[in-house]
Formats: sequence, C-alpha cells, structure tokens
Amino acid sequence: MFQSRLGKVGRVMDALPLPTENWPDWLRERVDTALAEAREHITAVKDGTPRDTLAVLDLWNEADIALGNADAIASVLAQVHPDEHVRKLAEDSAQEVSRIRTERGLDRDLYDVLVACDRVADTVADRLRERTLRDFRRSGVDRDDDVRARLRAIAERLVELEQQFSRVIRDDVRSVALRPDQLDGLPADFIAAHPAGDDGLVTITTDYPDLIPFRTFAHDAAARHGLMVAFLSRGWPDNDAVLVEMLDLRAEQAQLLGYADWPDYDAEVKMVGSGEAILEFVDRITAATDAPARRDLDTLRARQRRDDPDAAALTRADTSYYEELVRRENYDVDSQQVRQYFDFGRVRAGLLEVTAKLFGIEYWPRPDVAAWHEDVVAYDVMRDGTVIGRIYLDLHPRESKFKHAAQFTIADGISERQLPEGALVCNMPRELMEHTHVTTLFHEFGHLVHHVLGGDQRWARFAGVATEWDFVEAPSQLLEEWAWDVNVLKSFAHDGHGRPIPDELVERMRAAREFGTGNFVRTQTSFAAISYLLHRDRPRDLTAAVRDIQERYDLVEYLPGTHFHTTFGHLAGYTSAYYTYMWSLVIAKDLFSAFDRANLLDPQISHRYRDAVLAPGGSRDAADLVADFLGRPYSFDAFEGWLGA
Repeated sequence: MFQSRLGKVGRVMDALPLPTENWPDWLRERVDTALAEAREHITAVKDGTPRDTLAVLDLWNEADIALGNADAIASVLAQVHPDEHVRKLAEDSAQEVSRIRTERGLDRDLYDVLVACDRVADTVADRLRERTLRDFRRSGVDRDDDVRARLRAIAERLVELEQQFSRVIRDDVRSVALRPDQLDGLPADFIAAHPAGDDGLVTITTDYPDLIPFRTFAHDAAARHGLMVAFLSRGWPDNDAVLVEMLDLRAEQAQLLGYADWPDYDAEVKMVGSGEAILEFVDRITAATDAPARRDLDTLRARQRRDDPDAAALTRADTSYYEELVRRENYDVDSQQVRQYFDFGRVRAGLLEVTAKLFGIEYWPRPDVAAWHEDVVAYDVMRDGTVIGRIYLDLHPRESKFKHAAQFTIADGISERQLPEGALVCNMPRELMEHTHVTTLFHEFGHLVHHVLGGDQRWARFAGVATEWDFVEAPSQLLEEWAWDVNVLKSFAHDGHGRPIPDELVERMRAAREFGTGNFVRTQTSFAAISYLLHRDRPRDLTAAVRDIQERYDLVEYLPGTHFHTTFGHLAGYTSAYYTYMWSLVIAKDLFSAFDRANLLDPQISHRYRDAVLAPGGSRDAADLVADFLGRPYSFDAFEGWLGA
C-alpha cells in the first residue's frame, strides 16, 4: 500500500462502478467530488505546509488524479451516451475541468512553489517536476496579468469550439436515396439489410457500415460519387467558421507565448521538435512515396478507363472501388469472398485470444457490469491471477454516437490506487466485416492494451499512453500486423461452415496489400500537410486552401463540391500534428522488424516488447523505450523497405 509523505494512505480501488440509472446525478456527483478534491490538493500545495519536493509532487499528483478522473468520464460520455442531456452535461463538465487546469497553469503562487523545489534522486519524480515546470512556462504563468487573462479566455473558448467541432461531425449523418439497382455489386446481406422504402428508394448513410462497403463494391459511379460528396461535406457549412476561429485563437495563444505560430508551439513537446521539422518530414515521406504512388495511380487509372474511356479524373469516389477491382483481377483477392471469414463475433473473440497470448494476460467477461448502452460489453483484464484493468467495448454504430474509431480513457492506472480503464469506441458492422474493419479493430485495440499495460504508474502524468504524441500511434499500428498473419487469422477467421481462411487466400491478400501502399501513404501526407499548413498559414478560404494542398500532395484528384476540413475531426484534437500518424508508422515498421515473422506469438519477443515499450507508459522518452527494445535507435530503413521505393 502506497503511503505519501503527507501521511495520506492511498486507497486500493476496484474498477469504477458505472450506474444502472440516473446518469445525470451520478455524473454530476462524480465530477463535483473530483473537482473539490483537486481544489483541495491545489490549495494544499500553496498553503506552505509541504516544502519537501516529493511531498509537493504527491499533492500535485493527487490533483492530477482527481482532474483526470473527472475529465475522462466526462469526455467519453460526451461522445457515446445515448441521452442528449447526459452528453450536454458531460460537455459542460469537461469545460469545468479545463477551466481548473487553465487556472492551475496560470497560478503564479503554485509556480513559485514548484520552482523552489529541489531536484530529487528519483528520476521519474524529477521528470514530473521538470515536465510540470515546462507546462507552467508554456501556459504563460510568467506573463503579465493582461496576457494571462487573455490566455485564460483563449483556453476556455478553445475547449468550447473543439467540442462544437466534434459534435457537429458526430451528429451530421447524411444520406443518399438510390434506386435498388444502384446497389448492384454490393454483397447480398448488405442489399437485404437495405430494403427500399415506400417511395421505392433505398437510403444509404455516411456512417461507416454503409460507406465502406458502398464505396468499395457499388458499380454505379454516380451513386458512389453522390455518397462520397455527402460524406466529405459533413459539418459544412457550420464547422467552417468554427475552424477559422480555432485556427486564429491557437495562433494568438502561440504568439502571446513567444512562438512564431501554433505548429512551433505544439511541436516543442513532441519528438519532431519544431513546426518547420513537420513540413520537412512530410516532404521527405512525400518524396519517398512518389514512385510507388504513381505506379499505383497509373494502374488504377488504366483500370478505370476500361470501364469509362472518357473518365476525366480519379477521385475519392473511385479509389476504393478500383483498388478492389485491381486486387480481384490482378491478385485474385475478392473482398466479398474474404469477408465471409470475418464474422464480427468470431473476430472479437479472436482479437481477445490473440492479444491475451501476445501480452500474457486474460480477459474475464463481466456481464454484471453496467455501461452506458446495451451494446457495450465489459471485461476485466487479468495478469497472473490479478485484475490489472477493465475494458469496455462499444463497437456498433447508433444515433448521436462518435462516428470514427478511438480508445477513450475512463480512468488512468495509478499504482495501488486505481485500475486503468478504457473504452474502445468503433462503428463496426454487426455481422460480416471487411478485412479493413478487422485491421481497424486491431489498431484501436492496440491503444487500449497500451493504456492498460502502461497503467501501473505512481504518477498520473505518465500513466498509459502518455508518451510523446508522435509515438502514440506506433503500438496500435504495430498491432495491425497481426491482422495480416496467416496463423493468427486462421485461429479465428472461419466461414459459416467453420472452415478456416485458406493459407493461399491470406498469401494473396498479403501480396495484394502491397498494391496501394504508395497511394495510401501519399494520401496520409496530404492530410498531414492540411493539418500543418492550415495552422501555419490560416487561410480565409479553407475549402480553396484544402483543395490546393491536396493537389500538391495527393495524386488522387480533389472531389469537387466537397469540404474535407469540416469533416476532419483530427483538427480538433491533433491540431497541426496529424503528421504523427506517419511518424509513428516509421517507428512501428522498425519495431515489427524485431519480431519473428514465422511466429508472431513468440512470448519471448512479445513479452519483452510489452515490458520495454508498453509498461513504462510515459515515464521515459519514447525514443529511449524503442532503443531499449531494438538495441539501437529507430531508423527509416524498415519503412522505406515497406514502401518498395
């Protein structure tokens, strides 16, 4: 049992009990209690009682834990709870937490206490002291009263705008009405699940379980075009003005703090180091991808012209469809054949079995545990007979639910205090899945298992996935590789007769996977450039700017009539740092080079990876964690080899 130097005994906690009813009162009470605790600990730091560095840090940590608990539950419920009243209350609660964090970061009395603290021999504790002082300086605590007041107002307004931006995307589900014959090419079960209405038309929505199969299989080019225009126009026009204000406020905040622009401010605490280095990295990846991406595009254009010799352009309405045709015709991989092996229930069970073997853990179903919706299932995560965390899987779409795929924290793991808990929130079909759904599920589960396995930290600041943001995607991108391994897939990918996916089909899938890699990465660099350049340049006509950036970085042509920036939810959270997906992928490919391709479940390697990279959370620099595992600094070699450049 941990006991702080202040004599406060840490309380060993079970997982957070969620209510079965009366969510508003439960949420309000939990947040109010946590915020009161946070204020108490913040006041205690300032009242002159503790002067020992570890005692001060203990109090600071108590406040971090309380604020984190309030923020986490509010943030997840704002995105997933089916009751609009609860979602609104959760958004308001998240704003309260943000206000206290902002006040704490601008409190000179607190800063003076931390500045007076001596260094300590405990390297992780001293890391916390240094990071906290850095946060104070980056918040503007040393600026004059007027500047601090303006920084406070900016921070509060940005929370509101980011919530609004995400809410608009979440709630803006668009659709197209089509004749039944315009579904030609779609799987039979998809067509059966989309009967015509009284008007004789079929409704197809922009939610992923409709969008992904439709853009992949529908023969009707005009129908694909209509659905993609709708998908890439979600949030328009409302989010356009919201984003302009977000960009301006971030720039003002950075400049008040002495930075050239927001990307420079944001990059300072990441592996990349500076805004200028972001563009250098994006341009390096763009150049490395040029030849393979052009080969991919030439192949797609040639296949498109077989259907339409007069086709003027290949746009996002066409890419998935023609990639599917090329894989089917050139590699003998038919996604409709492949999907028969990926029943959702078996995939979910297989994912749990594979990651249990990989990381030396077990998952115990908890049907008795309440959650926010009947679709949600809970599991306790066990290691060596001890519960080390709890996970919630919320994997199917519903109205007013988060529309993408992500891991949300419910509670950070604090050693001998509270268990790490997280929710995996996706929008997966309930029956047969595309293989791309399977890789997405593995990817997002990589975040979840990182959160749990990294959740045995004394200091909340370093719990779970609290690494540099450039690295945070690497463990999840690495786990995608297991969704392509023949032995792993055969353990759960069975057809309706119980027959496992054939070895030769997986080999063809792997060969076909190489096609389109260049085009995929080139598109990702386009997204990264949009994220960076919108923040650096702050253009007034965002639609025109996004079109110009896409034409510069992406070989696939811009789809007229769309407004990608209003649908790009990462602009709220990742801000100018979408490049981190590619930065992390460089590291992920290098990490994968250390595994035995013939036996990806080799516990000697996977457990060493678990202990060296995942378990430390953010207690050390990510580059050092990777170097410890690889025995050397990470490099571009594996990534460039994967590109085939």
